[in-house]
Amino acid sequence: MRLVTFADNTGERIGVFIPEIEKVIDLVAADPSLPRDMNAFIDLRSEGLEKAATACQTASENAQIDAEAITLLAPIPFPRRNVFCVGRNYHEHAKEFHDSGFDATADATPTPEHPIIFTKATTSVIGPNVPILSDLDPTHTVDYEGELGVVIGKKGRSITKAEAFDYVYGYTIINDVTARTLQHQHKQWFIGKSLDSFCPMGPVLLTAKEAGNVDDFHLTTVVNGEIRQDASVADLIFDIPTIIEALSVGMTMLPGDIIATGTPVGVGIGFDPPVFLIPGDVVAVTIEPIGTLENRVE
Repeated sequence: MRLVTFADNTGERIGVFIPEIEKVIDLVAADPSLPRDMNAFIDLRSEGLEKAATACQTASENAQIDAEAITLLAPIPFPRRNVFCVGRNYHEHAKEFHDSGFDATADATPTPEHPIIFTKATTSVIGPNVPILSDLDPTHTVDYEGELGVVIGKKGRSITKAEAFDYVYGYTIINDVTARTLQHQHKQWFIGKSLDSFCPMGPVLLTAKEAGNVDDFHLTTVVNGEIRQDASVADLIFDIPTIIEALSVGMTMLPGDIIATGTPVGVGIGFDPPVFLIPGDVVAVTIEPIGTLENRVE
């Protein structure tokens, strides 16, 4: 199931995108007992998904909206807390970042021994086709990072790797946009990662059941028509179960929590000299089978 949050002239609510017919089933119209908000829908877990499946099967024509007639928002436009992120989580990117001169926390070796965790502010989240506001970075060193986003579906602490996928609700795409000089200047990554509009997300939340084996996912990032990143999610240094286990050792994970799992080699600072995003650039991150997240830089 491809869940979406969307807006039209009657407000914001959630739906199911049906790619075969290019329509969105308005879940509120199809089943008024369902919530309008994605966080509240995730709280319902399997009950919500079962109701949504039934609603899609019985939806009237009034509940079926042409995809072109709505505006897609981030699947979770207002996360309950900061987006969890993993740094240096592909081998080649770890070396790329280590050698770039922008990592003020670099170890002697590029590959970390444990997952590097930071967060992005909730106010950085934007949806597909919403501009990345490069002028908010006074250093003019805006970079892209295409990433797989994992959404947690139920509350848990001390989650083991063996049971980690039981806590995954679904997957989305995240562009971990970064102001590189700010990232370096502050000796940590939060400020450089958290400027408004620096967390594009979407276009859908693909539920875990439909997603299948995450190791089969493939990520590409294209800037102005040029492929910059091209990698399999199976190449992660720390896989999804390891990340969830590390995060939940002493901290409770909550339904709706979002984890950006890391970016592969090919970011702008990997070029010599670095190639930063400028107004007019278009960044498109594709992860099959989720879809494509595209945003223009302003």
